[in-house]
Amino acid sequence: MKLLEIFWDDAPYVVLAIVAVGCWWRYRYDKFGWTTRSSQIYESKLLSIGSPLFHFGSLMVIMGHVVGLFVPESWTEWLGVSDHLYHLQALLLGVPAGIAAITGIGLLIYRRRTHPPVLRATTRNDKLMYAVLTCALVAGMCCTVAGATHFGELHDYRRKVSVWFRSIWILDPRGDLMAHAAVYYQIHVFIALALFALWPFTRLVHAFSAPIGYLFRPYIVYRSRDVADRRRLVGSASRRAW
Repeated sequence: MKLLEIFWDDAPYVVLAIVAVGCWWRYRYDKFGWTTRSSQIYESKLLSIGSPLFHFGSLMVIMGHVVGLFVPESWTEWLGVSDHLYHLQALLLGVPAGIAAITGIGLLIYRRRTHPPVLRATTRNDKLMYAVLTCALVAGMCCTVAGATHFGELHDYRRKVSVWFRSIWILDPRGDLMAHAAVYYQIHVFIALALFALWPFTRLVHAFSAPIGYLFRPYIVYRSRDVADRRRLVGSASRRAW
């Protein structure tokens, strides 16, 4: 158990260091690779269905994690939200979001496996990322169902996992709490840490980008064809300019 406590104390900082150094290295030496490497040109039908499902589902999943991990239990109690209501809304919102994200990633993986040009455009790191991401989503769904029903400890993650997560950011890690959390939460968090460690070296790195430069770039000047060419294109007779 002591080794588990040490692991949960140190692992998050190791992963954060990998993310920071990996993103710096990627941006410094692989700027042209800092992209989603879009394969829409090869296939767009499945992409137009799977991508929105995955992205919107993932956005809801992330919002659920933000509330569940950053908001202490005492705050929701102060707002008058009972434990039953809290876990009920987590179940009603989390399950559809998880299903959407898993369905979306499933369609995207199927698309890559069944379309050779798309598969050839997928790196080994991205293949590993898809596998780990799918496992993280499935494990998260299991935690949502188990944590919001009477299958597991109802308040386990709010009193253990969430407190451990917040303790990381104040540099006072409580690995002992995570070591005593339910096994399915430990599995989910372990897979999530592996996913974040892979993040800078896959197409997921584009999530750290924002088109801020577009706010300050100069206007683009478009130059039209000359009068003769434009009139020739529309079938009109050209007129001599003075």
